[in-house]
Amino acid sequence: MAVYNLSLNGKKVKVDVEPDMPLLWVIRDFADLKGTKFGCGMALCGACTIHLNGQPARACQTPVSSIGKNDKITTIEGIGEGKMSIIQKAWIEEQVPQCGYCQSGQIMSATALLKSNPNPTDADIDAAMSGNLCRCGTYDRIRKAIHRASQEMKVAEKGIGQR
Repeated sequence: MAVYNLSLNGKKVKVDVEPDMPLLWVIRDFADLKGTKFGCGMALCGACTIHLNGQPARACQTPVSSIGKNDKITTIEGIGEGKMSIIQKAWIEEQVPQCGYCQSGQIMSATALLKSNPNPTDADIDAAMSGNLCRCGTYDRIRKAIHRASQEMKVAEKGIGQR
């Protein structure tokens, strides 16, 4: 066992765990944040997507020992900073989820996409979201929600019609 001091959603979290423990289980079992899901356990489905220093990362294959003291971890619970983000609102407005299981990973990938590319094309979206699987097949609604969020973000930047 080893002690790790993590920056998780802007808060300091101290955990005493095995060095090879995947970050997914640290987040779920020790930080008690249940939004990040276990999917395949092999970093192939995207259900466990988090942000590590602002970039999408698969928590199921990221050992806690690989997290540096200055690294910043953000989960689905941390992207809205206490309220729903524009992307989360777009997800609801476009009725994206069916079963909902993959949605936290989908939203985390979409958030990273829009941060790096605020006006993505369909091809940009498809490429950025290709690592996130949805067994319900809501890919068209996901694409629509990302476009909606992109437009909402532009409006919010101009300070017009904020919600």
